[in-house]
Amino acid sequence: MKNVTDFCLSWGYWPSAGSFGFNTDILSTNLINLSVVLGVLIFFGKGVCASCLDLLDNRKQRILNTIRNSEELRGGAIEQLEKVRARLRKVQMEADRFLANGYSEIEKEKLNLINSSYKTLEQLESYKNETIQFEQQRVINQVRQRVFQQALRVALGTMNSCLNGELHLRTISANINMLGAIKEIRD
Repeated sequence: MKNVTDFCLSWGYWPSAGSFGFNTDILSTNLINLSVVLGVLIFFGKGVCASCLDLLDNRKQRILNTIRNSEELRGGAIEQLEKVRARLRKVQMEADRFLANGYSEIEKEKLNLINSSYKTLEQLESYKNETIQFEQQRVINQVRQRVFQQALRVALGTMNSCLNGELHLRTISANINMLGAIKEIRD
């Protein structure tokens, strides 16, 4: 890497600009800036992408576990529904027997049982949906926070280890010389 940097920064390779000034050609300066930014992003972003994939895999597993738990809750609710239906059939049979005898109180009990069963099922469904929503939001927030922290750690570590004062000055000098060469070619 040092040989490449030394090659790019050697005075013999870059022609002298003759004078220093502002380059008002927006197109050429943006291309240079974009190429520098893209190079830095590609160089520093490799580690961040790998850690992001690990975090996404962890998030996927948590979401799948939450879905499995919700399915188990759903299975329990279905079992309760079957029990309630069996009890309802039993109550209906008793109601038919007592209706033949003229008792209307059993009908009221049946309606109360049905209403309470539906209310219980609605509450269970509501709790299940709230739990899923809460777990998904919590996992999303954790993943966002971890990705941001990991990206910041990797970027700062890479910058601290790779960018020292000498390299920074050489990069600035090379960019100034390159701008001068571009201006000289245009003139």
